Amino acid sequence: MSDQGPLSFHVPAPAVRPGGTPDFSDVKISRAGLVRRPEVDVAPEDIRDLAYSIIRVLNREGEAVGPWANLLSNEELLEGLRHMMTLRAFDARMQMAQRQGKTSFYMQHMGEEAVSCAFRKALEPGDMNFPTYRQAGLLIASGYPMLDMMCQIYSNELDPLKGRQLPVMYSSREHGFFSISGNLATQFVQAVGWAMASAMKRDTKVAAGWIGDGSTAESDFHAALVFASTYKAPVVLNIVNNQWAISTFQGIARGGSGTFAARGLGFGMPALRVDGNDYLAVHAVGRWAVERARRNLGPTLIEYVTYRVGAHSTSDDPAAYRPKAESDAWPLGDPVLRLKHYLIRQGAWSEDRHKQAEAEILASVIAVQKEAESHGTLHSGPHPSARDMFEGVYEETPSHLRRQRQQAGI
Repeated sequence: MSDQGPLSFHVPAPAVRPGGTPDFSDVKISRAGLVRRPEVDVAPEDIRDLAYSIIRVLNREGEAVGPWANLLSNEELLEGLRHMMTLRAFDARMQMAQRQGKTSFYMQHMGEEAVSCAFRKALEPGDMNFPTYRQAGLLIASGYPMLDMMCQIYSNELDPLKGRQLPVMYSSREHGFFSISGNLATQFVQAVGWAMASAMKRDTKVAAGWIGDGSTAESDFHAALVFASTYKAPVVLNIVNNQWAISTFQGIARGGSGTFAARGLGFGMPALRVDGNDYLAVHAVGRWAVERARRNLGPTLIEYVTYRVGAHSTSDDPAAYRPKAESDAWPLGDPVLRLKHYLIRQGAWSEDRHKQAEAEILASVIAVQKEAESHGTLHSGPHPSARDMFEGVYEETPSHLRRQRQQAGI
């Protein structure tokens, strides 16, 4: 008989519960400009340290510093600022619309706008994203019509997906945005497969997969890393670590790896962590990884350290599992305000121009919303026809579906 005590079962716990004082002391933040920028063709084993640091460009004084800086002009950054402001205004109006019963469901991006808006500018036309439900910035930054986004949310007569998808689960091949799947982590294996097919066809297009911190616990995440590393797929695998899954903190999925980026080290691929609230840093790291993929140097795993300010969705109450003031204590700040302050310091922007832009953007979003609602909402106005469920699935409709359609009288 063993003289040791019984086994114990370990369940990770967050540093603080609702009612407690927010604590981010475990988030080790590298000084802006400190983390080196390796050559694109660097050997993965030579940059293992980048999986544990955080690449930052904007310091607390609003300056862009270090080797990852100065890749975008002020004009390009002003465009990026407007993209983030547009996404934020869009979010606010659609959240309100859901509360008014005009749609069944919505998911905000508050605090995470820089991740998708900045990364999109690192891609080329024809590249394909395999997103989750919190990367609408990829569409905003690529010029996808906001009217189409709203009509899809409302499932009205102009819904480009004919009412066959949940709200916020957009799809646009022309804008490099693969149909969103509600089954999370599938995005990674799909992105790797698409990238492998692009290489087999001798094409020049690369893929980007997206996943949240909670979904890294799914088996699809690990399967994707096996195939990406084995076949050197031209893909960028993005983990958005916003600290919380729907109700569990990041430690449940991260386990003992220390960081999510570190998961890539065991597969022999470059793995980097970046400040997800720093537009300049996100773009610079995304551009580095995309160039690596396009030069046949294989996949890159990127962890974006950010924070989900709002609820997981309109079906979620974050007050049940985290302190109400936690978002205010997040040490990496607000991505919109940080880029705004940088551009003001550069002399390319001002407080007055920012307020004017906020008003203009909100007015344009409201105008599009009114147009979208004129074509119907969840409970009013015209909707897609029931016959649409039989269209666009098969090139030739099978006989059993033809019979079902006839029986339904549509």
